[in-house]
Amino acid sequence: MEQRGTSNTIDVLGLGAVAIDDLLYVDQYPPAESKTRVCRRERQCGGQTGTALVAAARFGAKAAYAGQLGNDVLSQEVIENFANERIETCWAPTSEKARPAHSTIIVDETAKTRTIFAFVDGDLGPAPNRPEPSIIQSSQILLIDHHGIEGSLRAARVARKANRPVVADFERAGEDPFQELLQVVDHLIVSLQFATEVTGESNPQRAAASLATSERCLVAVTCGDDGCYYWVKEEPDQVLHQPAFRVEVADTTGCGDVFHGVYAAALSRAMTPGACIRNATAAAALKASHRGGQAGIPRREAVDQFLAEQL
Repeated sequence: MEQRGTSNTIDVLGLGAVAIDDLLYVDQYPPAESKTRVCRRERQCGGQTGTALVAAARFGAKAAYAGQLGNDVLSQEVIENFANERIETCWAPTSEKARPAHSTIIVDETAKTRTIFAFVDGDLGPAPNRPEPSIIQSSQILLIDHHGIEGSLRAARVARKANRPVVADFERAGEDPFQELLQVVDHLIVSLQFATEVTGESNPQRAAASLATSERCLVAVTCGDDGCYYWVKEEPDQVLHQPAFRVEVADTTGCGDVFHGVYAAALSRAMTPGACIRNATAAAALKASHRGGQAGIPRREAVDQFLAEQL
């Protein structure tokens, strides 16, 4: 396993999933045993952490990816895409067993929904013993997801010991060591579906309160067009609500990942929890108003202007 180069201190260090997404746009998602004409097809880079890092970079953060990459064509596409977004990959170790996920995403242009078929046939996420502790300690924010749990747990422990926030995007729960990783995270942002799976609470306010612990700084439960409900350590007796911003939805691909990336970038700028959530919500709304996963991610100036127009 090789590791490329060196780099300087960064704002957001990501370790989780990267992907190549083939997006197919159809008028309506087809029933079984049918034939449907594809209106348009595109290929973009994606993945939970990959898309979040692009969102963080476009928001103005200095971002880096330190999960595993391979020597395959898909890995090269990811590296080139990160380079175009000025996201550092010099700390990403190269492994013959690693490669990005390869997803086919069907976008229903009538219902404005998407269905993701993800294919993973190699190691995805961080290596168990990389990156070096000094790299994590010199980063402002550590961003992880549920891929490469062993490496994420190691990195999260290093980050917490160095008083670096750990922002997590989990989509699937599991047994140990995932349960241990869940407890280490101090900025937990998850969907209502995941929160319900973990807590048994279908009410987002109660789910957020159930996930709050003395070790956490923030818990946010995202609810699509109902916005998000969030708990913060500074106001432990209440769960706050950030409504979703109303936009004409074109494609929801990547909205959750954008939320995580902009939240992490705003956090690295020492914004208040409410401001981090509000900026993340605005960025996700703007992304939803454009087609594609990463192509529709807004820049900081667009988010600022959008928020100014909401007043």
